[in-house]
Amino acid sequence: MSAEHFTTADDSLIGCVLGNYRITNVLSVGGMGSVYRAQHELLDRPAAIKLLRPELTENDELVQRFFNEAKAATAIRHPGIVEVYDFGYTDEGLAYLVMELIDGLPLSTVLAERGQFPELEAAHIARNIASALKAAHAKGIIHRDLKPDNVFIVPDPDGREARVKVLDFGIAKLANPPASDRRRTQTGVLMGTPKYMAPEQAREAGTIDQRADLYSLGCILYELLVGEPPFVAEGAGEIIALQM
Repeated sequence: MSAEHFTTADDSLIGCVLGNYRITNVLSVGGMGSVYRAQHELLDRPAAIKLLRPELTENDELVQRFFNEAKAATAIRHPGIVEVYDFGYTDEGLAYLVMELIDGLPLSTVLAERGQFPELEAAHIARNIASALKAAHAKGIIHRDLKPDNVFIVPDPDGREARVKVLDFGIAKLANPPASDRRRTQTGVLMGTPKYMAPEQAREAGTIDQRADLYSLGCILYELLVGEPPFVAEGAGEIIALQM
């Protein structure tokens, strides 16, 4: 694959092969990079390839967070957590992840369309998220950014209850983090999303534990039942102040 292919975030990659995966179409384009649908040429297995933007690959911290997602998902291995098949660098030195292809919608999108959920359905979603968190916490991994954007609702083809997938462990706290990740945590860098962030995480505490994820889950459950997060304000600082 030529280097010029990897300098754009459009359909120029369609037909290219990365490892054993042939890229078939663009799924989404964002500020961090692009996501493509691909097919394993030998196993005939669909996948999603997340490719970091070329200029961001030069940022070691961003690349580490990007690969953090793969390391966390690989360590946990749970049906409620998006599986990562492979990760690394292209021949041109760009960072990529090969992930399970999810045929669903972010919970945030479903919430925007539906508003409040019936109690039993909300409980089903929360229970499935809790199961995924339990598996992560058993491995010493804390998500640190659990929110509706990072939860996918996958319809069941047989018409039964929808499945739930937790993703984006990019800022997760790993059981044995590298020194650079420990430094980021200890120097008071605010990580997470204020609307769903536990008070101790908002205070930039360096030693948050699994309870921070459970707090975020509680905020999600509240939003499922009420139709909005428990703390709403215009700015991030105001939201954090409400939680203290």
